[in-house]
Amino acid sequence: MLEKLEKFQVLLLSLVITAGIIIAANAITGAISKDVITVTGSYSQNVTSDSGRLEFNLTTRKATKLEAYNTLSKQLPIVMKYLEKQGFAEDEIEVKAFNGYNSYKYGANGMATNEIAYFNASQIISVSSKDVQKIKKTSTDINNLISQGIDIYVTDTSYFYSKLSDMKVQLLEEATKDAKQRATAMLKATHNRAGKIQSVKMGVFQITPVDSTNVSDMGINDTSTIEKKITSVANVTFVIK
Repeated sequence: MLEKLEKFQVLLLSLVITAGIIIAANAITGAISKDVITVTGSYSQNVTSDSGRLEFNLTTRKATKLEAYNTLSKQLPIVMKYLEKQGFAEDEIEVKAFNGYNSYKYGANGMATNEIAYFNASQIISVSSKDVQKIKKTSTDINNLISQGIDIYVTDTSYFYSKLSDMKVQLLEEATKDAKQRATAMLKATHNRAGKIQSVKMGVFQITPVDSTNVSDMGINDTSTIEKKITSVANVTFVIK
């Protein structure tokens, strides 16, 4: 009786192992019969910025903080009148807080002392507009205020495109079409063709100057130019037919 039981157990184990081999073989065969190809497609479109921002600093250096503050307070109306003349509305201009710091005198040994030499003061003014050409013109013309005794320098000029989110679906669609064309070209020599899409992964967007070829894994968001090129990337996996 014991001998028969052992033979039955051996037979059962053999059947289990055989079934496992058959299942594994079928799984391998299935994977091989479903070969895929992954291709990166891209699509670019040029756009024109629809808003801009200009930031500049008023600066002065005086013996005391009060003198510095009074100097900037006298210069600010001149700057505001200039911006008004350029066509900027009051709600397009932001005057930020007055700030500054002390500079200290140095002793004969070259070490800084506790005696104040002068106070450095500055005030940032930011101007925004949907008229990007007006922003561009002002960014260069504003330095003419120097001739009126105003120490001024531009710290940033930025241009933006507000409709990128609306374009993303279209850009991704076009990048996917490009991936299909590339996959078709690659498979042509093997007499195969790209079938159904198995997966799509959207890459980062590259917003660059029109003539730029720069790319970054983290994406690029250029704000220095009015005319921009937006490039979308899609990594698409096709089933090979």
